[in-house]
Amino acid sequence: MSNIINEVEKFVYNLLSEKLHANYVYHNLSHTQRVVEKTIEISEDSNIKGDDLENLTIAAWFHDVGFTVSDENHEEESIKIASEFLKSLNFSEDRIAAIGNLILATKMNSIPKNKLEEVLRDADSAHLASKNFFDYTSLLRKEWELVLEKTYSNKEWIALNLAFFTQKHRYYTEFALRNWSKTKDKNLAKLLKNQKKLKKENKKFRQKKEALDIKKNKSIVPERGVETMFRVALRNHITLSDIADTKANILLSVNAIIVSLALSSLLPKLDNPSNSHLFVPTIIFVGFTVISIILSILATRPNVTEGKFTKDDVAKRKVNLLFFGNFHQMKLDDFEWGISEMMQDRDYLYGSLTKDLYYLGLVLNRKYKILRITYTVFMTGIIVSVIAFAVSFSFQEITP
Repeated sequence: MSNIINEVEKFVYNLLSEKLHANYVYHNLSHTQRVVEKTIEISEDSNIKGDDLENLTIAAWFHDVGFTVSDENHEEESIKIASEFLKSLNFSEDRIAAIGNLILATKMNSIPKNKLEEVLRDADSAHLASKNFFDYTSLLRKEWELVLEKTYSNKEWIALNLAFFTQKHRYYTEFALRNWSKTKDKNLAKLLKNQKKLKKENKKFRQKKEALDIKKNKSIVPERGVETMFRVALRNHITLSDIADTKANILLSVNAIIVSLALSSLLPKLDNPSNSHLFVPTIIFVGFTVISIILSILATRPNVTEGKFTKDDVAKRKVNLLFFGNFHQMKLDDFEWGISEMMQDRDYLYGSLTKDLYYLGLVLNRKYKILRITYTVFMTGIIVSVIAFAVSFSFQEITP
């Protein structure tokens, strides 16, 4: 590309990077770069070259810079900015006017008057045939909300997009019609599918709302935020418990292997008087290993509870029905009755969840305390054993 295009690109890049408000999440530098890319792509297929290609590329770079001034009539502002810059490059008035007309072709309801305007108009709406169309339209929706203070429901936004697809837009160039129409139709089909899905969801929502209105005198539905808090907290506690059990199992396995190796390889050698110097280090080594095994078992050993509750316990909210240890010996009918009572009492339900969370925390505290002691014992045992063996071998070498 010519040096002029390089100068234009550099100017627009700096302008949009420095002066475009952050609220323009769609009509930004990325959008401009996509339009330039598509403009060149269509032009190459349409055999557009020379000054025409250069004018098109310049117009593509400048077509949205007016947003740095105002969202209203931004095309006219874009033309002003482009004209001032192109004059500094000694462009002729006729050529500047031609580029301005190309920029005007990107206006929402304008109809292109020539082939070059058709190219730029199609490039500016290439996102309609993009695989990322729904990402782009979400950005545009957010931009309108931030800049124009226009807020749309999902139903309204889908209807707006469908109207644009079917009534206000068409591709003009042979390249766009040949290469983009199929993907555009797929996006249109997805919009129609989303509209149909939204109608079904709204219908289900209305039905659920009606059902809730009928049951409004019954238990209050827990707030979603509270449910999410309990769900996340309980899941985190359970995950931490799994991690603790895994760590304990690793220590148990490692120490079991060490004991097996010691029993099979090291202890039989102690019968030989020449190996008497190994007796103390071996006892130390095996002793620390056995202690680590015992502590690992204690960290994972479950507690056994009675597993029964009475109706009086439920009435007085003394029992947490969400913990299996409180009901594993109960009959199904009694358990179902207890759960039914709890679900009708919001405070009882939240209280049970709170107790569950609290006692899980106590179990975690116990496990991690024992694990910390176990790792300390294991590490100390390794260090002390190594030192003991080293000292033992040293004395053996010194003793004649």
